[in-house]
Amino acid sequence: MSTSNQTHEAATLPSKNTPIKPTTRQTPTPGPNELLIEVHALALNPVDHHQRDTGFFIQEYPAILGSDVAGVIISSGPLTRATMKPGTRVTALASSFFNAGADYGAFQRRVLVPEETVAILPDGYSFVEGAVFPLAAVTTWNGWVWAGLQPTAASSQVRVSAEEGNLKEGVFVWGASSSIGALAVQEAKLMGFTVYATASGRHHDYIRGLGADRVFDYKDEDVLGQIVQAAGGGGVRIRIGYHATGDQQLAADVLHALRGEGQGEKSKLAIAPILDPGLKVPDGVEAAFVYPPQDRAELKERNRAIFVDWLEGKLAGKQVVASPHIKVIKGGLGSVNGALDELKAGVSCLKIVVEM
Repeated sequence: MSTSNQTHEAATLPSKNTPIKPTTRQTPTPGPNELLIEVHALALNPVDHHQRDTGFFIQEYPAILGSDVAGVIISSGPLTRATMKPGTRVTALASSFFNAGADYGAFQRRVLVPEETVAILPDGYSFVEGAVFPLAAVTTWNGWVWAGLQPTAASSQVRVSAEEGNLKEGVFVWGASSSIGALAVQEAKLMGFTVYATASGRHHDYIRGLGADRVFDYKDEDVLGQIVQAAGGGGVRIRIGYHATGDQQLAADVLHALRGEGQGEKSKLAIAPILDPGLKVPDGVEAAFVYPPQDRAELKERNRAIFVDWLEGKLAGKQVVASPHIKVIKGGLGSVNGALDELKAGVSCLKIVVEM
């Protein structure tokens, strides 16, 4: 599909529960705090096929979905930071969840993004690798912050109590082979925690390679007992959990069992998917769906902390890796709908990325 400087190709959803199709649309001009990015790779997330099929959170059609992109800055608004120059390689959260209108959806060749949701992508990362970070970073960060952690604080927040026998502070990540879970493992390790995680048995070596100290098979009937026994034997106290995918009830029950008796402070379970309506949160445990700040100023500040203060530095220092395994789909925007069907059918320890 041919385009000009004034137009570009997009993968457009005409209406609810219809196939996404390539179209041509006008190329927008960035506002004062925005960047126009030429997309080289885009990553897919389960919410994308959910939106396509159900119309979830779509205000008007035709719509452009997606959140995760990596590419090159074409132009920048006058109030963006000095490093955001044309030609700069970047990874960015390009989501119409937070900015209404098709100009801001990821599934197109040129997309507008607020500068606070952009991080410079070093040459050591391919565009395909860069595309996997944005939504996972936002989702994990918002969960950690809700649980009382600050990912930029490195290991300084990990408390060790002499009164409790110098127990090591730990967290557990449920569903660590997902893109959100895999990044959560890396973040928890960077914060200085002992990390317990669950994943299918065939992925245990991979998850350990990301930083998990112990990995358990969530399919084992006695997985709860295994985790509690390992924590007790290893001198690890776990009061915070991150549920990326899988059985929410079992994750909550594990966190409850890890509390022991007589602890006054509630344990916290951050949950990335929509809360299971049947979830029965045990006494002493607080569970919540992960969501970003609702105040626009606070949201902007949070996103800047994620992308500018944290992710950009971690990428520059090669302290995070693109995870889980990546499957590259060739064919550009015309392949998006089929790639979403593949994702919907189910993948394990795999991130699907469409390359332009």
